Amino acid sequence: MPLTVSGHRVLLPGSTEPRPATLTVEDGKILAVDDGWRVSDVDAGDYVLIPGLVDAHVHLNEPGRTHWEGFATGTRAASAGGVTCVVDMPLNSLPPTTTVGNLGLKRDAANGQCFTDVAFWGGVIPGNHVHLKPLVSNGVKGFKCFLIESGVEEFPCVTEGDVRLAMEAIKDVPTVLLFHAELDNTPAPSPQPPHSSTAYSTFLESRPEKLEVDAISLITRLQQQFPALRCHIVHLSAASALPVIRAAKSSGLNLTVETCFHYLCLAANNLPDGHPEFKCCPPIRDDANRQLLWDALLDDTIDCVVSDHSPCIAELKKLDEGDIMGAWGGISTLGLGLSLLWTEGSKRGVTLARILEWTSKKTAEHAGLAHRKGQLAVGYDADFAIFDPDAEFKVTKAALHFKNKLSAYEGLTLRGRVQQTYVRGSLVYDATATEKFASAPVGILL
Repeated sequence: MPLTVSGHRVLLPGSTEPRPATLTVEDGKILAVDDGWRVSDVDAGDYVLIPGLVDAHVHLNEPGRTHWEGFATGTRAASAGGVTCVVDMPLNSLPPTTTVGNLGLKRDAANGQCFTDVAFWGGVIPGNHVHLKPLVSNGVKGFKCFLIESGVEEFPCVTEGDVRLAMEAIKDVPTVLLFHAELDNTPAPSPQPPHSSTAYSTFLESRPEKLEVDAISLITRLQQQFPALRCHIVHLSAASALPVIRAAKSSGLNLTVETCFHYLCLAANNLPDGHPEFKCCPPIRDDANRQLLWDALLDDTIDCVVSDHSPCIAELKKLDEGDIMGAWGGISTLGLGLSLLWTEGSKRGVTLARILEWTSKKTAEHAGLAHRKGQLAVGYDADFAIFDPDAEFKVTKAALHFKNKLSAYEGLTLRGRVQQTYVRGSLVYDATATEKFASAPVGILL
């Protein structure tokens, strides 16, 4: 039987403000969208009915490092924040997604575990360019590479020559090449007096903005030789790279850019020393930098916002020692992103419609899913969430649903909370229920 979903405040494509509407859902797809509220199977009432978020940058780490995170825990946590689809990064699983065989191992591990739909990025490492076209044929949405060491030995960084080989291999394929855009061209530094490994300023100085500027300058120079290929900058943190990005886009290069919740919601000025939970690569920078990233989102220089959920076990975060320099770099966010962005965006007059454009529509486009994800429209997957924009809650360990409950956001009071999340018409998360998550996973592998 068709399912009807209604609300007085429904966020439809092209609308800057929610309006009354009713959706008809059949076989997991939106069959009709009608104006006006009516009595329905699912009633959002005066909450806002929004399209499900697409988080296009998530490390789920299974198989191989499932004690860091896994498909079941990661996708459940995502659904609690209104995310209905995630795109899994090619690392830090073992093995990484760099061959068709490795992709098969990852899909086997994910099958039957996921509470959201899941798609996969592939990886570019030295010597695997011959595997890229077969990976596209087997469903990966694009490829990520590192221009600086990744932190795991099985996913080494690439040289300019490696990038050229990858670009040549996929130049005529409908895919995208993603870059961790930090490039260290500086000579070895002269010996300096020791700096405190617990000071955030020490870490910040070790990853200056110049690393991002130099990397993006190289990427855009190489891209000029392969104009049909889309390139994408992941987790931009350095505002000083924005002029290079604007120049590239103005010249017609097919370049897209993402930033992350933590770069928009946290500032280095306010980070305490001895707290490695704030370490990520590239680093969180100062408040002036943060404002420039917001400005770049608002003028479309930056295209979308993702989590870069990059968890690890507590021991690797070195919390007891407070050793920021020695800690694993990554911030866990799944389940919190929409509330974080709404809390911070509201201070700047940013509408919910604009936030959903960055976190749903544009991320779906980036991941090659725009034909089925990211909008409440006829023919699309019935992925939606019911969102209370006025609710406030404090982030506690008990409220975190990912596996290792370490978060840079613990203790913050956030505005806006997801009440329910539906994936292709099936309820997967209900904040009001005793058992908050569906008893069985409904996600599929895309």
